[in-house]
Amino acid sequence: THWKHGGIVGVFGYGGGVIGRYCDQPQEFSGVAHFHTMRINQPGGKFYTAEYLTKLCDLWDFRGSGITNMHGSTGDIIFLGTTTPQLEEIFYEMTHKLNQDLGGSGSNLRTPSDCIGQARCEYACYDTQALCYHLTQEYQDELHRPAFPYKFKFKFDGCPNCCVASIARADMSFIGTWKDDIRIDEEAVQAYIGGEIAPNANDHSGRDWGAFDIQKEVIDLCPTDCMWMEGGKLMIDSKECNRCMHCINVMPRALRIGKETGLSILVGAKAPILDGAQMASLLVPFVPAEEPYDEIKEVIEAIWDWWMEEGKNRERLGELMKRQGFQKLLEATGLAPDPRMV
Repeated sequence: THWKHGGIVGVFGYGGGVIGRYCDQPQEFSGVAHFHTMRINQPGGKFYTAEYLTKLCDLWDFRGSGITNMHGSTGDIIFLGTTTPQLEEIFYEMTHKLNQDLGGSGSNLRTPSDCIGQARCEYACYDTQALCYHLTQEYQDELHRPAFPYKFKFKFDGCPNCCVASIARADMSFIGTWKDDIRIDEEAVQAYIGGEIAPNANDHSGRDWGAFDIQKEVIDLCPTDCMWMEGGKLMIDSKECNRCMHCINVMPRALRIGKETGLSILVGAKAPILDGAQMASLLVPFVPAEEPYDEIKEVIEAIWDWWMEEGKNRERLGELMKRQGFQKLLEATGLAPDPRMV
């Protein structure tokens, strides 16, 4: 590649948010001698108005290359390509006129990212945007002033469908769940069986797949075998259910999430860099998602204390867990071992 990555470049007072990029042949390509990337903190759930998007694009056309990435893998709005003198100008416009902050880069808390949650989704078990915004405001110092061994990501999924893929990509995943039983509408179950309601919210329309078979398409695909038909009624053994949500996705009008909702905290996921990909491990099976979120913050800060003390340079949380063992994490957080963590 002809790009020299890195360098000390940024905006005053912030240690992240700008990724320095320089061409290794500036005499040949003077227009891209500097081609820095700026990460902009995206709005919760990625909700925009057309007016706001127009202002963003106008700013970037004027002071940058006009090339954007909507969005980066962490969730940020990515502004690709500008020069060093423009960084402070863009930062001023973003913060003073558009009320938008820079995101995270480097060895810090990366920009927290959430799904649309209760704003539009019937499956959301907690207000993802409220928690995401609260923790973004709470941990501004960790977001803008790198002090960690390496990057650290929060992601917030309102339900186990995991639209933000937090279980695969976040150092700490907050995934909505429920404690009580799945609610069953037996009349709607019969309507699905009888073909009156199309399964999968009619997603598979346009081709004849044959009659809906609840045994083959729902019950036999339950990973814990907790469902069965008895006397023409659908039965669910809730204590065996692991909240995969397959049955709810196939028959959304017949099955609903429970009423006692909250979230599970999982830790240690990451994409492959040094040590291969890792999926997150369950740490807290259930915690209510209620302001001021003190229980959640206690877990976060205990993990950070352990990771900052024990983590090597450029070692993600999941790699530290793998190196020292899950028991050390439990000792650091003060949590009791639970069979559901396995």
